[in-house]
Amino acid sequence: MSRASAGDRSGIDRAPVLARSGVAHVLAALTLLAVGAAAHALPSFADVKAAHRPSDLTLVDRHGTPIQTVRVDKAVRRLAWTPLAEMSPALLTAIVLSEDRRFWEHGGVDWQAAATSAWGNLWNTRTRGASTLTMQLAGLVDDGLARPSGGRSVGQKLGQAVTATRLERAWKKSEILEAYLNSVPYRGEIVGIEALAQTLFAKHPSGLDAHEAAIAAALVRSPNAKPADVAERACGVLKLQRLDCIGVKGLAESALARRGGMPLGEQLAPHFARRTLDPAGAALQASPLDARLQRFAALQLRRQLGELAGRNVEDGAVVVLDNASGEVLAWVGSSGDLSGAAEVDGVLARRQPGSTLKPFVYALAFEKGLVTPATLIDDSPAQIATGAGLYLPQNYDHAWKGFVSARTALGASLNVPAVRVGAMLGTDALLARLRALGLALPESAGWYGASLALGSADVSLLGLTNAYRALANGGRYAPVALAVGAGKAPVRVADPAATFLVVDILADNNARVRTFGWGSALATRGFAAVKTGTSKDMRDNWCVGFTDRYTIGVWVGNASGAAMHDVSGVSGAAPVWQAIAAYLHAGAPSQAPALPAGVVAERIAFDSKREPARDEYFLAGSERAVQRATGEVGGADRYGITSPRDGSIFAIDPDIPPAAQRITFEGERGAWRLDGRALGVGERLRWAPWPGRHRLELVAASGQTLQSIAFEVRGAGVKGRGGPAPR
Repeated sequence: MSRASAGDRSGIDRAPVLARSGVAHVLAALTLLAVGAAAHALPSFADVKAAHRPSDLTLVDRHGTPIQTVRVDKAVRRLAWTPLAEMSPALLTAIVLSEDRRFWEHGGVDWQAAATSAWGNLWNTRTRGASTLTMQLAGLVDDGLARPSGGRSVGQKLGQAVTATRLERAWKKSEILEAYLNSVPYRGEIVGIEALAQTLFAKHPSGLDAHEAAIAAALVRSPNAKPADVAERACGVLKLQRLDCIGVKGLAESALARRGGMPLGEQLAPHFARRTLDPAGAALQASPLDARLQRFAALQLRRQLGELAGRNVEDGAVVVLDNASGEVLAWVGSSGDLSGAAEVDGVLARRQPGSTLKPFVYALAFEKGLVTPATLIDDSPAQIATGAGLYLPQNYDHAWKGFVSARTALGASLNVPAVRVGAMLGTDALLARLRALGLALPESAGWYGASLALGSADVSLLGLTNAYRALANGGRYAPVALAVGAGKAPVRVADPAATFLVVDILADNNARVRTFGWGSALATRGFAAVKTGTSKDMRDNWCVGFTDRYTIGVWVGNASGAAMHDVSGVSGAAPVWQAIAAYLHAGAPSQAPALPAGVVAERIAFDSKREPARDEYFLAGSERAVQRATGEVGGADRYGITSPRDGSIFAIDPDIPPAAQRITFEGERGAWRLDGRALGVGERLRWAPWPGRHRLELVAASGQTLQSIAFEVRGAGVKGRGGPAPR
């Protein structure tokens, strides 16, 4: 009896085994029939990885550090391919336990698990134990095996099994798991573990803990399930690992509440990425930016804007260039969420630069021999005739300094002397120089007029900073490089000796003390040549300058164009500039440039009421002439040609006797020349006008041309006369 009972029990125990064995043989036979249908070329692991197309591209800095992620595909959210080694062990454990417990043992199809499943669920990819990870991957990498909305046909199911078997033979297990986790669709538009981890948990897959990994595994089975159902399934995965479920429900609810369309990855340089990323390019694209510098510059800008709270200023921008290569090291286009117009790129927006154009005015005047750093220039009220009427320049502090040297005038950023020097140059010459420095000024010289010397033309922070980089490079200009190694050979734009004079003034804290004091934000530990500027009505303020290795430009203002309240270049942009300069040279102070050929030093002594004696730099040959120019100017408040103004137009009135029509030439005492012919010597000459365009020059006793201007006379002339009438 007991033996019979034992035999009966033995028979009962063997029945499921025989059944499973029979089903397994049937499945094996059916699988062989599908071999022909599934025998097409199998993609390699490398093929699948190469075909991976992220919806978001990542910009990396010059060291390979991710710096900005930009979405280019709105239909799907798929991020960069993540290697298996960069996924947390908790994630790998949860996925295998949830989807395919015998993954590391079977050969693509888990026949043992399939034999214990009902036929109706046998090929359901959402039923754990029947459809293996390898079979699911087969449906992901083979378009012909993709699951249609109505479910797979028998042939597709068999083809899926065959393809899984072939994958197991051709690929490593680690490659199968890696490809699966990078290709599997999750919730909504999310595809792949990188997109899931960043969208739901704001971290990379390497940082997922056991609870987060369990939620990720639960979403593979039911991507669009309710948070409560996801939490329940996640708890099941955790219990398989003998882990608790405390906090899983709340975590699932908060994770699934995140917006899938929000920006992912690093968001350090959105404006630069928008300008340089190639939408059809690689998932990782290189840039010349430095992530640490970019982050520091953005932080300093935000800090400074916080300090200016209550002064009606919310925007700013920073750009840092490498002097030698021209590569962009930092590009902060806006203040981010502090701004009401964060999408506006402050690095490229064109605005009036104010006094930051003055160094180029003086550099050209030094180069042409019109002034030297020791030349005394009158800082007093002036009325300058323009096409739009009289222009009355004012200093920032509304105070007048009298006669000051060109060094003090530039260092202390005095407006009237800059306008006087600009008038000596002529707007055409100044405009040509600014354009040669890369400042794309679209209007004519007449449109800008005398105010061009004070920064009335709109420029971008990038263009202005690169123009200062030309000063740092001794007057050689080259375009900015937006990619590593893309720098171009520089061209000579300005005289190196004249450029050195300006650089030396911009680095001289003594020269700017009359306006900025001794302890301003422009003072640095090592060498730095720097200039501030504030545009009309305090709408923009700037600080641009360079060390021996870097050129830094900072703009602070409002994208809307609204005026700030009591914010100047030295109080607004300069602290940011100073902090960045100190950061860049924390380990090695900046060194001053060497004295170039063509520059000499000489001791000069001013009137004690003017400026103290000092050693001054001159262009070789100009030091003698400057001794005369640095003395008193005959008691007259004039320098160069005071009348007529450059570009003046005179008309001869036919109803007035010719003897009563005269044009008076006035200015500093010197020799006057008209169209190359000598007219006389003195401070004032009267000339009988002659129709045509004329060039008037005032020449010093040393032979130095103090100023040259052009004017025109319109009206009837005397037939047969080819030149100007004699005095």
